[in-house]
Amino acid sequence: MKYLLIMQVNQEILDALSEDERKLVMEGHGEFMKTIQDSGEFILTQALADPANSTVVSGTGGTPAVTDGPFIEAKEFMGGFYLIDCESKERAIEIAKLIPDTRVKGLSIEIRPVMFSCGADL
Repeated sequence: MKYLLIMQVNQEILDALSEDERKLVMEGHGEFMKTIQDSGEFILTQALADPANSTVVSGTGGTPAVTDGPFIEAKEFMGGFYLIDCESKERAIEIAKLIPDTRVKGLSIEIRPVMFSCGADL
């Protein structure tokens, strides 16, 4: 089954990391990707820009409204994701624990099963 591992980011926590801590996290993502590529469970990953670069198209019951910026005021936001294919939710949890963000207090990975997918290379 496919799972989306959503990296929940808090910019204040990232900004508080030392240069060495930030380097460990970034290098850890490379090691993580190698591990799940070797296991055959990796499908793709994407890193997202800061929510300040977002545009929101909202339903109004008529013509959709287009606004700038994020639609929530939460400190945490989706910073990127990994799409994986593994045997079970338990394995998805094991894989998520390998993501270096989980070793930083205040960052987290949300695991969500994929119910439908379609794409040129999926």
